[in-house]
Formats: sequence, structure tokens, C-alpha cells
Amino acid sequence: MIALGSFENVEIIFLFILTYCFIVTEKINRTVAAFLSVALMFMLKLIDFEYAIESIDFNTIGLLLGMMIIVVITKKSGFFQYIAIKAAKISRGEPLKILFILCIITAVCSAFLDNVTTVLLIAPVTLVITDVLSLNPISFLIPEIFVSNVGGTATLIGDPPNIMIGSAAALGFVDFLKNLSPAAFIILFVTIFVFKIIYGKQLQVSEKNKIKILDLDERKAIKDKTLLIKSLTVIALTMLGFLLHQNLELESSMIALIGAAFMLLISGVNPEEVFREIEWPTIFFFAFLFIIVGALEKTGVLQFFAYALLSLTNNNILFLSIFILWGGALFSAFLDNIPFVATMIPLIQNIHTISGINISPLWWALALGACLGGNGTLVGASANVVVAGILEKHQHKLSFMDYFKTGFPLMIMTIIISTIYILIFIL
Repeated sequence: MIALGSFENVEIIFLFILTYCFIVTEKINRTVAAFLSVALMFMLKLIDFEYAIESIDFNTIGLLLGMMIIVVITKKSGFFQYIAIKAAKISRGEPLKILFILCIITAVCSAFLDNVTTVLLIAPVTLVITDVLSLNPISFLIPEIFVSNVGGTATLIGDPPNIMIGSAAALGFVDFLKNLSPAAFIILFVTIFVFKIIYGKQLQVSEKNKIKILDLDERKAIKDKTLLIKSLTVIALTMLGFLLHQNLELESSMIALIGAAFMLLISGVNPEEVFREIEWPTIFFFAFLFIIVGALEKTGVLQFFAYALLSLTNNNILFLSIFILWGGALFSAFLDNIPFVATMIPLIQNIHTISGINISPLWWALALGACLGGNGTLVGASANVVVAGILEKHQHKLSFMDYFKTGFPLMIMTIIISTIYILIFIL
């Protein structure tokens, strides 16, 4: 076993561990913690500016920024609220049908938007619907949290871990669709079926309340019809660009940024207003995190762990894939999956450098573990925390244990399905 002092720049290792502790415990805002860590690295001359800039994955940053701009502008048209209310009316006030349709909408939106944005759009409308039906919104919002993370697993742009993996491994939009969307599709419908069993008896409403749903007017949700048409046109062209970006020899970030630029040009929305709504703390968090992990890679510690993992699994790609899938899921259930994936990416790259084995299955195992593992606890993914906050504002308490009793067993079920999927279709 190599002693800690054998690594270069032990200070970087301590700073990494300290930053990770702050991110996990949320004692300090995660963006501030990462920023402070980078600042200390500069102060102590542990890294230089050029190395820091080279460590940032600008493809991930660009993809996040482009999609955020597109979503912010589309949201102003009222499109997402229209879809949710229309879905409730189509179901004619039947709670189980509403739950099913809202879960499908949430999953599909999460595949093409980030899941935090999706729940921010869907949760308020869900609260309106459950209020009309006099139902506990938790019976709807826990399933929506869950399927938002499942839907986000399916595509390159659905969840930040996928964006990071795709950029690092040079995997395109079609690669994710082909390898992960079948698993997400299976897990989605199994999950909805299980939620039907769990909450079915609670979702009973009077005929009077069902009729109230039909009185809702979805047309009032559309705030700007012209903007809606423009937004949907740009989104459709951007999605087409994602499907073809490898043939066009353009990075996925370039497609997102081109789409965002045209959206800003034709929407007529004030750019300053749009940029005020961008999640800049998230963008900066990613940038600082890439610098921190880049510095950690410089110490040699990730290469050491790559050797250890290869030794533990005897260079067996099957054991490596299962280890990363389950390790990623359990880790991501209790800790933030973004720093975990950021750390695992160079580790997997080191495995390839050392052993020369085909690491493609490891990327899919990491994506499934990190994205689905976030469903295990209330703090496992950002979408979970956001929905808990929305519920609290509306006088509904969703405690860690209340969510854990449902979320963790279901998460384990999804990882078992993922294990079978990897064994049959990936390896």
C-alpha cells in the first residue's frame, strides 16, 4: 500500500477531501466551497492558471449554458403548464390516470431538459391539481421526483452526470439513446406500476372534485403564443442537431449554444432578463469542480486507485462494471453524484491507460449508477431537494425517512434491473 506522503502535492488531496466534506454536509454552499478550494490552490501555488483552464471541460459548461437559455425562454411561453393541465383534463380527474400521465410527461421532459428544471415546472402545477382533488401532493411528487431522475438517465442532456461522461468519453447523443434509453424505458414503466400499488388506495376522490378538474382552462397557461411557436421550433431543430451532431462534426455544446443564440435572436425576450434567470452558481460550481479534480489527477492518487480497482476485480470488465454500477448508486444515494462522477471519470480513463481494456461498459455503468442512485434518498439528487423545498412552502413536510422508506427500496430495484440490463445488452 502506498503511503499518503508518496503522492505529489499532498495539500491538494487534503483540500479535495475538505471540499468534498463541505459539499456533502452542505455546511458551506457547494459553489462557495469549490471556489474557495480553487482560490487556496492558487494562493499556495499548487496549480497555475494555465493548468486550471485546461482542466475545465468547456463542452459540459457550454451544453449546460445553452440548454438553460433555451429552457428559460420556453418557460416564459407557459408551454409546460399547458401540457400538465391538459394531461389532467384528458384523464377526466381520475387520480391514477393523472399520476401516470404526469409521470410520463416528467420523464420525457427530464430526458431533454435537466431534471431540476423539469420538477420546477411540473411541481407547481401538480400542487394545483392535487389541491383541486383534495389529495396529498406527496403521493404525486415522490413519483415525479423518481421518474425525473429515471428520464434524465436516458439521454446525453438529461442529467449533469451524463453530460460530463459524454464529454469526457466522446460519446454522442445517439450513443446515450442507444445504450441507456432502453434501460430507462423499462425502469420507468416498472417504477410507475410499483407506485400504482403503493399509492393506489390513497388516490380516491369524489365525483365533485373530478368535475372541478374539467373546469381548469389550459389555454390561460399560454402567456405568449408567438413565443411558444418560436420556442418549439428552436427546440425541435436543436434536438435534430443533437441527433446529427457527430455527423456534423460539432460538439454537443456547440449545438446547444447555437440553439440558444437563435432562441435569443428570434424570441424578442430581453437577454438581460434571460441571463438573470440562468443558474450561474451551477455553471461556476462545475467549472471549479473540474479544476479541483484536475488538480487531484495531477497528484497521482487517481492512478493509484485505478490500479487498486483493477487488482480488486482482477481486470475483469464484468466485475468492474458491476462494482462501478452499485458503488455509484450507493454513493450517489447519500452524497452528491456530480462530484462523484467528476472524480470517477479520470479514474476510469486511468483504468484504460493502465490495462488497455475496453472501458465502454464502465461509462454506461457509471451513468446508470450515478443517475438512478440519486433516487435513493431525499438528498441524493438536486431535483429531490428542490421538490422537498416546494412542498415545505406549501405546508407539506416530506422528511428524509418518509422518502427513504419508499425511495431506497425502489432505487435498489432499479439497480437490480440495470445490472441485468448491463449483463445482457452492454457486456
